[in-house]
Amino acid sequence: MNNKVIRVLVVDDSAYVRKVIKQILSRSPFIEVVGTAHHGEEALEKLELMADQVDVITLDLLMPKVDGVEFLHRQMERHPIPVIIVSIAKVGGEMLLAALDAGAVDFVHKPTALATEKMYELADELIDKVKAAANVPLKRLPLPFLLKPPYPLPTVKPLNHGSFTDLIVMGISTGGPQALTFLIPQLPSNFPIPIAIVLHMPIGYTKMYAERLDQLSELKVVEATDGEIICPGMVFIAPAGRHLTFKRQGNNVVTHLAAQPFDMPHRPSVDVMFQSAAEVYGNRVLGIVMTGMGSDGKQGAAWIKSSGGSIFTESEETCIVYGMPRSVVESGLSDRQIPLYDIAKTILEVL
Repeated sequence: MNNKVIRVLVVDDSAYVRKVIKQILSRSPFIEVVGTAHHGEEALEKLELMADQVDVITLDLLMPKVDGVEFLHRQMERHPIPVIIVSIAKVGGEMLLAALDAGAVDFVHKPTALATEKMYELADELIDKVKAAANVPLKRLPLPFLLKPPYPLPTVKPLNHGSFTDLIVMGISTGGPQALTFLIPQLPSNFPIPIAIVLHMPIGYTKMYAERLDQLSELKVVEATDGEIICPGMVFIAPAGRHLTFKRQGNNVVTHLAAQPFDMPHRPSVDVMFQSAAEVYGNRVLGIVMTGMGSDGKQGAAWIKSSGGSIFTESEETCIVYGMPRSVVESGLSDRQIPLYDIAKTILEVL
């Protein structure tokens, strides 16, 4: 939104959390909290009068009267506005996935349910995500092209692995859970190439998300653990808080999880996984960088390209936030820019 002030409505049943979020957001000269609500019903009432005066909503999930998920369904139907969920993992995990399905753009993990100073730890992340959400095109909310795809699913059914690729690695962030829920179920059960994914999520969500995606997909989707053999028919999602890399072990390649390197802005890091894939698989790697804020994946894409592999990026027209793909494209590292609804088809065509 350039230098325009971003107007935010804060919705949370805790008066302390509302106060802290308002204080945090007020640190940015480009953000103004224009209102607060202590549950979804109050927020809906306020937005009847001021929807055009709100650019972003921060939303708790567990609230009396109208919870966060019901609020999203009702608000997105009448007037879509970018929403950032601010939630606790252990309490609201299933609700978070439902909220993302209902149209929430992103989420921030509350460090505690208690009224403590730990709430201030989310300051930088929350400010960055509010700024990113303010730039989400409203026509993409509540993500109808993901939840009710009007596009025909790919019909190509690969039977043999005669391609140039032994591993597909994907990096994705803001809008990622929704995009992967659209993409992965399109791949057939006899898909001949393993897939490894770094999805930026807080600790406590990746296992639950992998289990849910597995239920929707013909491929086996798991949260990666240490020492698993990389084999066709598998989708490995890096666990939040640990980097996913690869090691040769005899005739196999296995997963390796580690906290190091510590100096990366994200853990897991797309850059770290892409670099490891290039080092282990050489030119037989396809990297795909999808929707997300920031530039994680740019350096990793350079490693894959320098090793002779290929890089696809999600095109701007379907990205919730065109940050990570943009950084790759502007560095001259993208071989193809593809809208989300064509990525599965394109992968199957190039096998």
